[in-house]
Amino acid sequence: MSSAAPSARVSVISAAVPVAAAIGVFGVVYGAAAGPVFGTSLTMISSLIVFSGVAQFTMVALVAAGATPVAVLGAVATLALRHLPLGAVLQPVLTAGRARRALVAPFLLDETTGLALTAGERAERTIAVSGGLAYAAWVGGTIVGLAGGTFASIEPLAAAMFPVLFVGLAALTAQTRSDATRAVLAGAASVALLLLWPAAGALGAIAVAVAVSSVVKAP
Repeated sequence: MSSAAPSARVSVISAAVPVAAAIGVFGVVYGAAAGPVFGTSLTMISSLIVFSGVAQFTMVALVAAGATPVAVLGAVATLALRHLPLGAVLQPVLTAGRARRALVAPFLLDETTGLALTAGERAERTIAVSGGLAYAAWVGGTIVGLAGGTFASIEPLAAAMFPVLFVGLAALTAQTRSDATRAVLAGAASVALLLLWPAAGALGAIAVAVAVSSVVKAP
């Protein structure tokens, strides 16, 4: 076994941990938001089985609004179609057989796809490791949210974490040091804005991140 292999695995874990931490925060928000709508048992089952933030938050919103089961199912199925382009992007770098691909398929997320394309480790292994950490964080966050969080108190934290998560992912998956530096500076500027002016919200943070990354010169 080459010395590069353990190094690549450590790199995958190092990149996946902050992403999983951010996903865990959204899990807390989901638990707090879904608990009053679904109840404790169904909220936990949805996180254990569905494991899709966008789909689960959509279900909560639709059920709370009185949507029919058919409407909820249709919306979730439509959102699931995004996995088709994710799979297509990964197809050229996959080396395992269909059975092993099926095993890691539940961990196919926007974040794990980005890491799989840039981590320098086998794509299937990267998805399994990063996806496993993200899954544990999401389920753990749901438990915390159910245990005592209220959506009103946690919502500002989610608003702050949303842009930071994707800016951070850009830094982790950057191909060059200059791109990573821009992404880190953009993420720091986004955090600073939200700390000083929470009302700016996600759109304000994204605007600042784009502006910073555009004007900062490569080191």
